[in-house]
Amino acid sequence: MIQRQLKLKLTKKQEASLLGWLPTLTSIWNWAIRKIELDSQGGQYYSPKDFQNLLAGTSGTLEIPSHTIQGMLSLAHQSWKQCFKKVRRKPRLKGMRNRLNSIPFPDPIRRPVDFRIKLPGLKSVRYHKQELPEGRIKCGRIVRKASGWYLCLFIDAEPNAIPQTGDAAVGIDPGYEHLLTLSSGEKIDHPRELQKSLQRLGQAQRGINRQQVARLHERIANQRKDRNHKLSRRLVSENAVIVFSKDNLRGLSRAGFGKSVASSSHGQLRAMLDYKCRTGGRQYLEVASRNSTRTCSGCGCLSGPQGLAGLSVRQWECLACGTHHDRDVNAAINTLIAGVGATLERRVA
Repeated sequence: MIQRQLKLKLTKKQEASLLGWLPTLTSIWNWAIRKIELDSQGGQYYSPKDFQNLLAGTSGTLEIPSHTIQGMLSLAHQSWKQCFKKVRRKPRLKGMRNRLNSIPFPDPIRRPVDFRIKLPGLKSVRYHKQELPEGRIKCGRIVRKASGWYLCLFIDAEPNAIPQTGDAAVGIDPGYEHLLTLSSGEKIDHPRELQKSLQRLGQAQRGINRQQVARLHERIANQRKDRNHKLSRRLVSENAVIVFSKDNLRGLSRAGFGKSVASSSHGQLRAMLDYKCRTGGRQYLEVASRNSTRTCSGCGCLSGPQGLAGLSVRQWECLACGTHHDRDVNAAINTLIAGVGATLERRVA
């Protein structure tokens, strides 16, 4: 299963229809979330099919395709199901601060012809020229972004294999001065997409230009995603075993490093490495980052810098064996040792 995004060229009538659907679908989502919550308190639960049939026959009144309404009810039911299984948090109601910006089309969609695709309730919709892989389009979703309307298609096809250029094992230590430090000693620079756009972002915010602010945030997010896709592809191509040091990103954000955590986007990179390793036949591991900086990779002694005061110490020497360490490279080697159980020694001059 792969996903493709098409940027749509909507007519004024089609765009007006979508803008009219969003408030109604928001009400359906909120009603479904509250109904499942209140009925579950009384011991009443619904099967997916029974819950979708609760609003049967309302399509003509609401002027929204029936399968779109069923798709919204199915999403609400799935969200609560994952919450009851303690896989996800409690689903949130939609409103001004948490807008609904997507419209589901859960049924199979015919393949486009001449860069036009037929959608229920919208008829034939044009999109910017883009080739789609061969396969059956199982479902779709229209997403409203600051830069326009997009159609996300879920296609039943196999992704292209990532070429394997090496079979090494690598440990990765994430950082904020350098984006990543590898156990091989390589340090990958931080592109700092957010910092490069801060001046324009501040001007737009002071001018209360909400549209431009949203466009800038979307652009920054796209830059991060593109960077992480290219970086994860390279790491999966070059290494048979990838071990990533897993930091508590939420705790770091609350501790005052929120902008650095968001700018680095290590969580997104970890997710990409995970699925690309699974589809590419590689092994991906995550290990706790506890004591990875303090531990000497040569002898295992806990003699390295620690605490907030030790963050400024980038080079240190082990008190037990006298090995000189680069802080980040040492942490990356310890990450690899913890992940594969190997014994590695590296002396940094």
